[in-house]
Amino acid sequence: MEKMNIMVVGVGGQGTLLTSRIIGKTALNAGFDVKLSEVHGMAQRGGSVVTFVRFGEKVSEPVVEEGEADILVSFERLEALRYAHFLKKDGVIIVNDTRIDPMTVVIGASQYPENIIETLKEKHTVYAIDGGKIAKDLGNSKVLNSVVLGLAAKYIGFSKEEWLSVVEKTVPPKTIEINEKAFLSGYDHE
Repeated sequence: MEKMNIMVVGVGGQGTLLTSRIIGKTALNAGFDVKLSEVHGMAQRGGSVVTFVRFGEKVSEPVVEEGEADILVSFERLEALRYAHFLKKDGVIIVNDTRIDPMTVVIGASQYPENIIETLKEKHTVYAIDGGKIAKDLGNSKVLNSVVLGLAAKYIGFSKEEWLSVVEKTVPPKTIEINEKAFLSGYDHE
């Protein structure tokens, strides 16, 4: 593998930054050069949060340009649609099949698009998971990012053990067990 370009997108409060750090640390532990870029947006107001993780033998620049992402990890459907143009032709979208209305929809200034996943599948390879439902079933809706990361991990590479080791060292100590369960739920998702 020469370089891996990953884009992680979501809505404020979904764990986008933490997820990017886990991906970066896992790649770093495997001996790769890693660059992370965090583009916050309006995270505290439920707005878009975008992060880039690039790793390989030598990575000079943290930002993934349009058309260069190998993997787009999205914690919300509309965010996947909004950033799909960053994917390479053979890139993969991992999407949490959840709807969170942006402020423009809440105030009635725009409509939330229908059939987003189907639309994305017309041009891209898409793996969708209901991370919110899985996290809720596990007893903590805040671990949806770990569920989605678990699914994405299969396409990013590295062993399950390498991922779990970083999850354990990165999430808050009280949440290690639930985050590991959430990660494995995503990883074992068909």
